[in-house]
Amino acid sequence: MARNTAQSRAEDVASRLEMDILRAGAPSGARVGLRTELINRFKVSPGVMNEALQLLRERDLVIVRPGPGGGVFVADQPPGVRLGALDLWFQGLTVPPLDIFESRTLLEDLFNNLALQRAEDEDLRHLEAALRAMQGSAHDPRRYFETNVDFHRLIAKAARVPMLSGMYDALVLVLTGALVRASYVDGAEETVRHNLKVHGQLLEAIRLKDRKRLETAAKLHHIDMISLTDPQRSPSAPLQVDLKDDGSAG
Repeated sequence: MARNTAQSRAEDVASRLEMDILRAGAPSGARVGLRTELINRFKVSPGVMNEALQLLRERDLVIVRPGPGGGVFVADQPPGVRLGALDLWFQGLTVPPLDIFESRTLLEDLFNNLALQRAEDEDLRHLEAALRAMQGSAHDPRRYFETNVDFHRLIAKAARVPMLSGMYDALVLVLTGALVRASYVDGAEETVRHNLKVHGQLLEAIRLKDRKRLETAAKLHHIDMISLTDPQRSPSAPLQVDLKDDGSAG
């Protein structure tokens, strides 16, 4: 059955408010506005605004306080995903972001092993440039996430399995397209420095075709992705993909 106009309008207002709150990085307790102010801002009826606010309450995004000093306030909502030092918020995904990240991580393990066997000099040059881009963007959490993704996309390309790398590209395009905010947790500097070092170790293992070195770097990379303070919002450590050595690895 088709949704009525009021329901559609309420969902539209809720989505716009949600995007505004997430993109602004509004902290818990920040005032969004009075209900009457929001009605005037979005030019909707009180009934539509009430429905929109109910949708946002159900998403644990806002709380509504009545009386003097009341209004609509940002709730203490959890981040969409926590990756080590990064909190990432997404909007518009049809599946939980953790499911996408865990699928992505499983593919990365496969690509790491194949790239160790198949990477060529041009691939290594591109990975070196991608690592420099990561280093240069460490001050910007969103850009750091994006350059991190670019690094792993290049490993996927070096694996030379176009069908699978195409699937991987689709996953990361969904993630980057739905990302509305990224921020570092407190004390992230040391974690980011370690993460950069680990990516350098992945590159070096692929360059040297050193499988043992790759296994160590991959394990460190998995550990880096798990937040010690919020592990339930981090991707689970995947099963190791153990490809037989074809003789090309050292």
